[in-house]
Amino acid sequence: MKRYGILALLLAGPLAVRAQDDAVALPDFIEGAQQWAQENLDTNVLAALPDVDQRKVQQFFNDLQRQYQGEYVVNLAAFKDFAETIAPLLESHPETQPYGAWLKAQLDYLQVADEIRLTIPPPEAETNQPPRPAPNPGPVTEREIWIKKVAGRPLPPRATNYLARLKPVFIAQKVPPELFWVAEVESSFDAGARSPAGAAGLYQLMPDTAKRFGLSLWPRDQRLQPEDSARASAQYLKYLHDRFQDWRLALAGYNAGEGKVQKMLDRYKTRNYDDIARHLPAETQMYVPRVEATLLRREGVKLAELTPPPV
Repeated sequence: MKRYGILALLLAGPLAVRAQDDAVALPDFIEGAQQWAQENLDTNVLAALPDVDQRKVQQFFNDLQRQYQGEYVVNLAAFKDFAETIAPLLESHPETQPYGAWLKAQLDYLQVADEIRLTIPPPEAETNQPPRPAPNPGPVTEREIWIKKVAGRPLPPRATNYLARLKPVFIAQKVPPELFWVAEVESSFDAGARSPAGAAGLYQLMPDTAKRFGLSLWPRDQRLQPEDSARASAQYLKYLHDRFQDWRLALAGYNAGEGKVQKMLDRYKTRNYDDIARHLPAETQMYVPRVEATLLRREGVKLAELTPPPV
């Protein structure tokens, strides 16, 4: 357990926590992480990644997290090549395999961002002004991009292991069972996946979110148990849909945090996802249409058509 904790810190560095935990203050998180590193860092753990420059990996995760929380999707394209290089290396070592599994599930975002970079012309440069980032594609265009991205994609190898086990969990929570496929987007059905920001399991729950819906993190992390992770995820999705009355907004809340989504809705005086999509964090701008395209691919159903199971 100690080696995993140290490695998580090595990879994470002073990361912003994922937005499911809106209440966590970033300065407190950074201070606590730095203090923990000073007290616990074991230099022997560096041998866990003999083929990777530790500083580059740490900086990569730091920068990726910042860009995920930034506004411009196209900025994520710069991370594609390095991510494609280190993902298999991380997966090849037992100590870093959970982070490799997480990063592997993220590659689609970086690849799509690179496609957008190549297809959307940059804005015209202004004299004596720094270059402006390429504009974000609109939500309709994003949905079209993601439908093409996942079209024809085979099932993840582990999906069949969980299909019969976990769909009933969603049904029991009165949530559309098609949302089972959120796990493909979150972790590619790797129950051990961990993000450097602290999310874990099939449905990538942050610690505070997991505890909010009854999961324990110690002595056994229930987020790593498929049924427990699915149940908490279903409960959270149901709560978000009850709050926003819209599945796109619910998914945006799952990824970016319900507080951030509510703030955008209030700022732009709307209840419509498309009205706020371009103003959400870059990761969320792609997460929602990615889930939507995945459900269409796996179930042939649109988000707007989702209905709760009969009582």
